[in-house]
Amino acid sequence: MSIPTRYKLVFFAPLNAVSACKTAIFTAGAGRFPGPKGYTECAFTSRGTGQFRPGDGANPHIGKVGELEEVEECRVEAICLGREVAVKAVEALKKAHPYEEPAYEVYKMEDL
Repeated sequence: MSIPTRYKLVFFAPLNAVSACKTAIFTAGAGRFPGPKGYTECAFTSRGTGQFRPGDGANPHIGKVGELEEVEECRVEAICLGREVAVKAVEALKKAHPYEEPAYEVYKMEDL
């Protein structure tokens, strides 16, 4: 049985938006662990402090243009099986996330 290429989606969100963002990426197919056991909604979440300074053209959800803002956020990591799932999960994240520029990364994973 061939397992599709795996990707890891990592994103950062303010605490009050994490649940909605997770629901969105899971609905898009992220968080499904490969194998016959049927694990779904798999993710790792850790807390930290994010910071940003909105530029002149920004319309920030939190903070003010030109002012440094620090926000308690969560880093969420979830697996995506196949590129199509990763793309759909990113699209869903962008729709669910409250920031106009959500911070996220996608990594292609390898079996070793």
